[in-house]
Amino acid sequence: MNWEPGARAKYEAMITRIPVFHREIARIVVDKKARINASERGSAQVEEGDIVKAFFSEVPKAFYSLMIRLMDEVGFDYRPFQGN
Repeated sequence: MNWEPGARAKYEAMITRIPVFHREIARIVVDKKARINASERGSAQVEEGDIVKAFFSEVPKAFYSLMIRLMDEVGFDYRPFQGN
């Protein structure tokens, strides 16, 4: 499945900021869920919202504040998806 280039760049930037011991598992679960989110929308392309929703649903709540800080750093607009 294709990824919107700007969203992919933010995703990759965020992944590189995740602590190394959590990075690979985050990549696996978020990548998979982002693709599912896009498919559920009927899209052939992963977009920013798909990625943000994947982080919110797949990353443990214990890492919520770190995740929000990293989203701010890379420029993800996560606010429309908070609490969903």
